[in-house]
Amino acid sequence: MLMRTDPFRDLDRLTQRAFGTAARPAVMPMDAWRADDQFIVEFDLPGVQADSIDLDVERNVLTVRAERPELDADREMVSAERPRGVFSRQLFLGENLDTERIEASYRDGVLRLTIPVAERAKPRRITISHDGDRQPINA
Repeated sequence: MLMRTDPFRDLDRLTQRAFGTAARPAVMPMDAWRADDQFIVEFDLPGVQADSIDLDVERNVLTVRAERPELDADREMVSAERPRGVFSRQLFLGENLDTERIEASYRDGVLRLTIPVAERAKPRRITISHDGDRQPINA
């Protein structure tokens, strides 16, 4: 199971209910879903160069860190809504995911992580012996 935590989530929800808007827009929006024996997570990182993205896993915490270059100081900006500089996001991965075999790819501004379900967490058949006979059953 993929778990996500954000210490500011409750505050954001309260603010959104009170004022009708998100107080803090997501810098790194993501989608996550399960496909068979793996979880897929995609992060939107438009304008970020692949070599500025860092992925780290420590215990069951996955940290995604990226950097979007600062704007040219000589430009007279009419609007500058996209966040700049270094930003990061952490995902807390469940014990049933295999953090040793995470795969990552980056294409068209989307970072895609494939996180396999650990072998120990997959369903398996268990054989029960009964009166000397062995009959497979589903566990």
